[in-house]
Amino acid sequence: MQLVGYDEYGQPVYQQVQPQQQDQQQHQPQQQYDPYGRQHEQAPGYGYDPYAQQQPPPAPYQGQGQGQSQGYDYDTGQTGQQPAVDTAQQWIPQQSQAPQAQPPRTQPPQAQPHQPQPSEPQAPRQPGQPQRAVPGQRRPAAPGDGEYKTEQFSFIEEPDEDSEDVIDWLKFTESRTERREEARRRGRTRVVSLVVVLALVVAGGVGYLWYAGKLPGISGAGNGSATASGAQQRNAIVVHLHNTKSGGTSTALLVDNVTTGKGTTLLLPNSLAVSNDDGTATTLGKSVDDDGSDGTRDALDTLLGAKIGGTWRLDTPYLENLVEMVGNIDIDTDVDVPDTKKGAEPLVHRGKDQTLSGQMAVAYSTYRAPGEPEAKQLERFGQVMQGVLKKISDDPQAATATVKNLAQILDPSLTDKDLGASLAKLAAHAKKGDYSTQLLSVRSDGTISPQASASVVKNVLGGSVKAPDQGDAVSVAISNASGRTAATESARIALVNGGYSVAVGGTASATASSQVSYGDPAQKAKAEEVAKTLGLPAGSVHKGKAAANADVTVVLGQDYKVT
Repeated sequence: MQLVGYDEYGQPVYQQVQPQQQDQQQHQPQQQYDPYGRQHEQAPGYGYDPYAQQQPPPAPYQGQGQGQSQGYDYDTGQTGQQPAVDTAQQWIPQQSQAPQAQPPRTQPPQAQPHQPQPSEPQAPRQPGQPQRAVPGQRRPAAPGDGEYKTEQFSFIEEPDEDSEDVIDWLKFTESRTERREEARRRGRTRVVSLVVVLALVVAGGVGYLWYAGKLPGISGAGNGSATASGAQQRNAIVVHLHNTKSGGTSTALLVDNVTTGKGTTLLLPNSLAVSNDDGTATTLGKSVDDDGSDGTRDALDTLLGAKIGGTWRLDTPYLENLVEMVGNIDIDTDVDVPDTKKGAEPLVHRGKDQTLSGQMAVAYSTYRAPGEPEAKQLERFGQVMQGVLKKISDDPQAATATVKNLAQILDPSLTDKDLGASLAKLAAHAKKGDYSTQLLSVRSDGTISPQASASVVKNVLGGSVKAPDQGDAVSVAISNASGRTAATESARIALVNGGYSVAVGGTASATASSQVSYGDPAQKAKAEEVAKTLGLPAGSVHKGKAAANADVTVVLGQDYKVT
């Protein structure tokens, strides 16, 4: 094998050497191997040039003959005859054409190709001896060949497993960090949500207790104003039963005590002394007939110290329809109610668990036997009302629908929706057994005793008198201990003219000195004004126990001068 040159990628190219005769004078040109399969002539004695193209052999130098090559004489500059060299044994670099005489240039001198010296004919190569080959000179780069060409490179895309592992690790680390941050964020969100929920629950519980008046020392929402200590939340409506056949009325308060969770029907006798709009004294029965619902409601509110939400006028035909709508009632009757027809059996029989229809309920609630006190008839009316509440629905919407079906014209102070809601709450108490019926006892003169007033206000109406709003008239309760009947009316007129709300409390044991007492220290100034209005000395004013239904209590003594 003989190295004949380099290909375009710089790899050595070899060829199989054929045996030739050693001819010192002339040799035939050899057919060189072309890696690209191209055939071209090769100048005698020149090595293989893989970059050479097919072209005529270069013209010989002047004075050079066939089969001869001229060398340069480095001493004289003359060329002389050089013996031919056997190119089969030794490769001779290709000589470029001798340059013409030119002016010297500033470029650095280029290395001259090595000129072979004449050599003696080499001895024949022994068998088995490796042939010596001289590498051929690479072809000078053509203009523009200073840069590598694309075909000289081989781009192989090999997956870099290490880089993929690094990327996977970074992704894993990043995702794990994000999961941790997300977990922390969710944890913080849960904690904040839990705190907010707990705060709302606590606030709602405290608000409910405050509204219900169950917080010690703190009053409920009640009437939207400050109330006395220990106040209870209650809702009350007044109902007037009008007997359209025989005339007359019966009055009761339907009280829903939210604080205690109980309901009460408070029966009010018609003989109860109240005040008219002009301040004059009258009875409850006359007030209903003369002043109507508004005047009576205000008079009861002043007398009992309770805020009454509205008035329900219930005529006997509507009571009959109401009992029929709820499916009759079952009550314990205490008397036989005769039928209006002579010789007929009693309409209502006395006994326990008597089922009453609408007509029977009206007859029983309005019946008053000869010689019976008014209280007996009121108690029967109370039984019928409690029986109705047990049968009416405790759902506000259903109760409202029942009220609407009555087709009754209601008082403007109480809409059908409000009445239905109130009846539903009372019905809930009645169904659970937390309902009672009580009678407010009065004296012969229609006044309420201090004991009865305190008991009713404490146990039924909520436990306290509402504090007056800014600008409201101060309520004054009068008790006559002077021994003179005219003293009560004289004091009442004087106080009404002074802008006070008066509640007559009846008579008391005779006393020499008049007394003006107040329970709340904030009412001290008002008590002093009341004393001046009645012409009483300043020493008569002192802090004490006021009446349950008034802000200031006046006990008229013998020193009071009737005017």
